Amino acid sequence: MLFLRDSYLREVRAAVTSVDGNWVTLDRTVFYPTGGGQPHDTGTLGSARVVDVRKDGDEVRHLLDGPVPRPGTTVEGRLDWGRRHALMRTHTALHVLCGVIWHEWGRAVTGGNMEPLRARMDFEFDPLPEDFGSTVEELVNAQLTRALPIEVRFMPRADALADEDLIRTKVNLVPESVTELRVVDIVGLDKQADGGTHVRSTDEVGRVRVVKTESKGRSNKRIRIEVLD
Repeated sequence: MLFLRDSYLREVRAAVTSVDGNWVTLDRTVFYPTGGGQPHDTGTLGSARVVDVRKDGDEVRHLLDGPVPRPGTTVEGRLDWGRRHALMRTHTALHVLCGVIWHEWGRAVTGGNMEPLRARMDFEFDPLPEDFGSTVEELVNAQLTRALPIEVRFMPRADALADEDLIRTKVNLVPESVTELRVVDIVGLDKQADGGTHVRSTDEVGRVRVVKTESKGRSNKRIRIEVLD
């Protein structure tokens, strides 16, 4: 999963390791599989369209619409970069939102989901503070313009669990078999165990608009955002 170390890779030359109908597994990939609230990448593999990507154990399976290559052959994979980059911007925007709310109100995340340039995130609030939407929008955009660097590193599980700054991550729910955690750090704002793709600096996100705030239960509030250029 080459995207875990470099989210900006757009192409890959890989060997087909197995085929199951229109599902193809490669020995290496740049295609992100659906997971962690982030949808899968699309693009091409050879002359076929990649229309779905799923993780199966340690393998990533690619669903093709078009000619399916044979096992053992080498193929060229190319991302739909516009979609991927939009998802990177959106995912980073959610982490900035998360960091702002944690530092300003100390509230934990209860859920979230995204699509390119639109997303939602749920927090423990009862009730929401007055003028919350406009306040949070202003605070998030201020952080985006600071051009905070975003670093990705891998930490031994024990070190991650001992890191008091590793906030809002249910690291204790990670299976014991996982000995190394990938950490995404928006330096000075937000640090989380995370497997998704992100931009290199907060100013690459653009700006955010809070579209709506909703109540999803007595102590669960939802924030919907758009990511703008």
